[in-house]
Amino acid sequence: MKTTHALEDYSEFKTPEFPKMVVIAINYVCNALCPGCAYTNSDIRDSYNDTKFMSEETFKRIADEVGKENSWLRISGGGEPMMQKNIIELITYAKDKGCKVGLINNGSLLNEKAARELLGINIDMIEFSVDACDEATYNTVRKGLSFNTLVKNVQRTFKLRNELGSKTKIIASAINQTGVNVDNVENFWKSSVDVFQKRKFLTWGINSLENSADTTPYLPPEDRIPCPIIFDRLLIDSRGRAMFCIYDIAGKTDMGNVQDNSIKEIWNSKRFKDIRDLHLSGRGAEIDICKTCEDWQFRSWNYNYFKITKDAEEKRVQKMENNA
Repeated sequence: MKTTHALEDYSEFKTPEFPKMVVIAINYVCNALCPGCAYTNSDIRDSYNDTKFMSEETFKRIADEVGKENSWLRISGGGEPMMQKNIIELITYAKDKGCKVGLINNGSLLNEKAARELLGINIDMIEFSVDACDEATYNTVRKGLSFNTLVKNVQRTFKLRNELGSKTKIIASAINQTGVNVDNVENFWKSSVDVFQKRKFLTWGINSLENSADTTPYLPPEDRIPCPIIFDRLLIDSRGRAMFCIYDIAGKTDMGNVQDNSIKEIWNSKRFKDIRDLHLSGRGAEIDICKTCEDWQFRSWNYNYFKITKDAEEKRVQKMENNA
């Protein structure tokens, strides 16, 4: 079976004392009904009716600690992060505290005012989930959103970034799913961003891989190479609960709450260490959620968010130099 990007030797890898990235599901609301979205295809959002939005207190508690460690705070969600009340103020707070901040959004709400404010504080990365290069396809895969609005918002943000000389990296991503020619999508968007990323279609324990247009694994399944996710990042939901796997969007692996324990305490807990040790010894399948996971094979020790940010920064600097 063909594989790509697998790390040849991970034996010397040392788990950092603090996650390189903390991913927060800041809210559980959305303005779209994407048919390939695990949230659209489940009742997870309904289970968060008590905490649809992360409180300011919880966000700041997380940002304070992530900023102290100068790690990445990636703002994602069980929906559209830009629907969060005072999202710009929260991101500004995180930047002031020393966080490297990445925002993933669907592009529908990032208007000129929001773009100028985010670029003005030099948010580290803005990622647009685009998924199509024409209106007809977009209306199918991004049901409820406007393709024209997306194009306008992405192109304006990129243009403003270049004009303002902001340090913000801008990328676009598309899921390699059936019904979408991801190469055409890349060709359409690559001139409007620093880097274009082709994403694997993931199940999140809910969807079917039958909807994937590329099931070539990064990690060879037969080798049981450790999943890199548990060694560099942590997922925290709107309630402040930490899950050891960022694919655990249903919250099955509660590792503790940031209201009760620090991120560092959760990250370095014996329970977390035991999980990593099982993976390092090739016994990850002994963990219930890992045993049934179809997505771990599409992770890579090399081809990841940190590589994308590095590539995007090189392109941003090149663009600035060309415009000088």
